[in-house]
Amino acid sequence: MLSTFSGLPRTAWVVFAGTVVNRLGYVVTPFLVFYLGSRGIPTTQTPYVLGALGAGNLIGPVVGGLLADRVGRRPTMLTGLIGTALAQGLLFAAPNVVTLALAAALLSAAGSMVSPASGALLADTVPAERQRTAFSLLHWAINIGTAVAGMLGGFLATHGYWLLFTLDAATSLAFALIVVALLPGAKTGAVRTAGSGSGTGYGVVFRDPLMRVLLPLLGIGLAIYSLTEVCLPLAIRDHGLPPTTLGLMATLNAALVVVLQPIATNFLARFPQIPVYVCASALASTGIALTGVAHDTWSYGGTVVLWSIGEAMVGGIPGAIVASLAPADARGRYQGSYQWTWGIARFITLGVGTTVYATAGPAVIWWFSAFAGIGSALGVGALAPMIARRTAAPAPVPVPAGSTDTGCQ
Repeated sequence: MLSTFSGLPRTAWVVFAGTVVNRLGYVVTPFLVFYLGSRGIPTTQTPYVLGALGAGNLIGPVVGGLLADRVGRRPTMLTGLIGTALAQGLLFAAPNVVTLALAAALLSAAGSMVSPASGALLADTVPAERQRTAFSLLHWAINIGTAVAGMLGGFLATHGYWLLFTLDAATSLAFALIVVALLPGAKTGAVRTAGSGSGTGYGVVFRDPLMRVLLPLLGIGLAIYSLTEVCLPLAIRDHGLPPTTLGLMATLNAALVVVLQPIATNFLARFPQIPVYVCASALASTGIALTGVAHDTWSYGGTVVLWSIGEAMVGGIPGAIVASLAPADARGRYQGSYQWTWGIARFITLGVGTTVYATAGPAVIWWFSAFAGIGSALGVGALAPMIARRTAAPAPVPVPAGSTDTGCQ
């Protein structure tokens, strides 16, 4: 499998290794509801903590992208990782709902600062023709770590929730040590290109007409994927299936993506990335929409197979597209804007998805997944000519026939 990613620079592999290590500790968030219950937090107050956790995902990417361009990729990653470890301790020790919510917001904000800096670092160090593969490697790392963490978290939780917080903090600090030891110490990427006009804020992204259209289209696809976190569990429950069915579906998804993504990346590398994204995103949306006709473990498993194949095909294509559009001195902010889109899509879906499911009915959710998912994928496909023009290599300057000027004086 690793041969799929051969030839990538050392930095890409350092980020890969650190991401796997860090995601191995992704055990607190999935079990946060159970932890709050063990602390005696009433069910009516739990949404305050979960809402704060989601709100942090709206802050972290924006700050992380800005800092990545202003002070450098490496310092931003270290700030986020050390902040995550600190927030884990605060969350565990928080005495009441207010402090739990504040610590949860800090946890998600610090953790989500890392991705924009990591993505910008890949854009800095990986040649343009290999960035699709590099971002796929990063996506693969997230899935590898998350898959193992899902199994590890359940075991640790039965032996004490403090083990979850300890592991999560330890893996964040381990990634920070990897960054210190193996990534360049200079202010990587914190450059200013003369005459670039990119400024220091997010105006460079908002003034980009292509990004103003692309980000909402990507956001729709991300929101539909987030339905697997909130509406899939509700559907499984409504059919009278046990919670173990949901665990089985999560394991199936993780295993399929981990196994299939390197294969898909290798096979699909011969095709342009925009058409691949359109087909993969449409397949994933269709698989999620078919949840509406599933009724038992086998039929749910079939839908999970479909959207997992789509996820494996997509890989890191959106991040690579965003990286290709970014000016050299605004790569952090462009990656931050994409991660912010992901955060706000998830935040809205987790908040609104349950309400729509309960009031308008499950059918509305699943039909929306089909039509909006396929429509947004086709919308991204329609942008392909504009993206191609923006990312095309400049034509070489012709040299007049018979010229002997070498440019030297």
